[in-house]
Amino acid sequence: MAAIEATDVTMDFGGMKALDNVSISVEEGDTFGFFGPNGAGKTTLIRILTGQLEPSSGSVRVLGVDAIKEPIRVKELIGIVPEVESPPTYLTAYEYMYFVGKVRKLDDLDDRIDKWLAYFDLESKKGTICKDMSKGMRQKLMLASAFMHEPKLLFLDEPFINLDPIYQKLLREYIEEYVSKGGTVFLCSHILEIAERLCNKLAIVNLGRVALQGRKDELLRGGENLEKVFMRTIGGGLIRRPS
Repeated sequence: MAAIEATDVTMDFGGMKALDNVSISVEEGDTFGFFGPNGAGKTTLIRILTGQLEPSSGSVRVLGVDAIKEPIRVKELIGIVPEVESPPTYLTAYEYMYFVGKVRKLDDLDDRIDKWLAYFDLESKKGTICKDMSKGMRQKLMLASAFMHEPKLLFLDEPFINLDPIYQKLLREYIEEYVSKGGTVFLCSHILEIAERLCNKLAIVNLGRVALQGRKDELLRGGENLEKVFMRTIGGGLIRRPS
């Protein structure tokens, strides 16, 4: 069964097409990597898939739900980690997770909060307000809040970006375990080495269009790694080096 089915999705911002007839299919149990340079349309697509933005045209189904007609239902079913870590600055770590849990109507809320604060080593920051936390701590808090309700599908937009190598490894191991138990991940990341280890399918987008899509084992052939395929696909050979 398809966890995500997007067909001919176009997003036009006043004559500028951020996405142009993008179609992707993600099956349950996939770790699907969606890669591209800055401004290629990755975050726009995530906002559409997660019911935050209505496309100019096209259709989107997420876990069997029409994301355009029922965006709130989609948000109930999924977990989202946005590109920019953004917990409210005036709440403590505990207060933010408690707020998220109440919105999601979770039972055993304190147990869930304690579990995930411990998992990301944030127990000592439980009473710290978010504005006084480092970027890495806020990133871990966003991850903990997205995982707390144990969704079937995770959307992760640059989840590794503010984490040190220890927590990058911890997050990678969690994702692998999560998928092994039947979860599905839609991942955007500029850290291609980690993404290559995690993803079984991938798509590369450039200038709002999908330039390459398929199974990792079919696309990475002849000794090429994801970085080489990425650079070749987006025309990386045209990048000029400073003299």
